[in-house]
Amino acid sequence: MTQPQPRPCVGIFWMVPDARGALVTDCTPLTNAEPYGDFLTHPRGHYEVWEEWQRLGPTGLVQRGLPEAIAWYEYEDCPRGRVVHHRQDQRFILYADRRLQTPAHIAAIKTCFALTDQPTTVQSDAHYSTGPRRF
Repeated sequence: MTQPQPRPCVGIFWMVPDARGALVTDCTPLTNAEPYGDFLTHPRGHYEVWEEWQRLGPTGLVQRGLPEAIAWYEYEDCPRGRVVHHRQDQRFILYADRRLQTPAHIAAIKTCFALTDQPTTVQSDAHYSTGPRRF
């Protein structure tokens, strides 16, 4: 669903249920990221983006290349995460729900954010923990 970016990005992501499981992202090129302490980060949050997408309705979502399932789930129902950049270490940190911490999922996320050749650490965070499987 989400096209790989041409240069390293920070941002947020979800794995949304559909026939294959769709990785959807909202990202910002590193050159446009916002400072947050020692980090560069994406300016938008999961709730804000999800609500914007849901307002499109199923037809609008499909027209934008997003899975229509977004219309039927809440943002915290789907496994999610965030990519930030630590400026001092020149390293990306990929925070992800534990369900997404498989080699295949991490590779897909790194590809979407153009991080395949970038130093990246994968971590868990309580903010990106989904409860019992809902789909």
